[in-house]
Amino acid sequence: MRHSFKHGYGFDPAYGYDLAMLLAVDAPEPPDDFAEYWLARHTRVVAHDPQPHTQFTGTHGRWRVFDFSYRGADGVLLGGWMLLPRYQAANHVWVIGHGYGGRDSPDWSWPMHDAALFFPCARGFGRSRVVGVPGDAAQHVLCGIEDRDRYILGFCVDDLWLAVRAARQLFPELGWIGYAGISFGGGLGALAAPWDPLIQGVHLNVPSFGQWPLRLVLPTVGSGEAIQSYVYRHGHVPDTLDYYDAAIAARFATAPLLAALASFDPAVTPPGQFAIFNAWAGNKALDVLSAGHFDYPQRSREELRLHRRLAHWFKCLRCQAIQ
Repeated sequence: MRHSFKHGYGFDPAYGYDLAMLLAVDAPEPPDDFAEYWLARHTRVVAHDPQPHTQFTGTHGRWRVFDFSYRGADGVLLGGWMLLPRYQAANHVWVIGHGYGGRDSPDWSWPMHDAALFFPCARGFGRSRVVGVPGDAAQHVLCGIEDRDRYILGFCVDDLWLAVRAARQLFPELGWIGYAGISFGGGLGALAAPWDPLIQGVHLNVPSFGQWPLRLVLPTVGSGEAIQSYVYRHGHVPDTLDYYDAAIAARFATAPLLAALASFDPAVTPPGQFAIFNAWAGNKALDVLSAGHFDYPQRSREELRLHRRLAHWFKCLRCQAIQ
């Protein structure tokens, strides 16, 4: 699928790849201790009590709206929103991440209307601002990058695991928990889901942080550009990136995945997106978008198609889990 969108970028956001080429992009080989590192980190983090708290603030359409807060593993207060169905009982849970633009409200259009929805703000953004953590994407992605244990993406994954546990504490009777994330939030989901058995279904929309070796050489306007500039200035590639490649993590992922991936994207390179999907070890399905991080005529129609597929695909998954 090739597109000839008019754009003002000094490079081709399709990078010369057609769909067959995208579906052939491999994930890099993992470091020898990749799985050991992430499993140990998960065990350490989930030993902490997230201490969730909610407060009802009103209604919005079909939803009851709550402020939502919880504690990170280092005790930092993190926040976001919780939505509950207004006219029916929730029968499952979604934790929903956001892109690198941050989040200033819930996603009111989420298509699963029978779920408890949690919208945590990632550390550094919105209701989860933390002293010392930049709220700008280009600075955020570099925060702590030379130390795999102090890299900001690791703390964001920790926080995601604890958001899932906070949701479980609040709704212990709802057995099925899904995670959905777009762009930055999609990349975090790919890093987090393989190690967390509570996450039983995953939706990734134009996920970031896949195939770092390619992201370092393909021109982009996204967070990858900030990493490229850092490498150029400092003259080396941080070893940390080997542990924060979402495509490598996908090799260990067993939860079912519905991915929405773009064949044209100036901010998150399509080969990186597809590397995550191609490497995903569990059951998976693909919805191909014409573009990501870019406005185009078919966008509303494709988003509607995706929402319909999301609702149907995950309903079938939940039914299978109950049987």
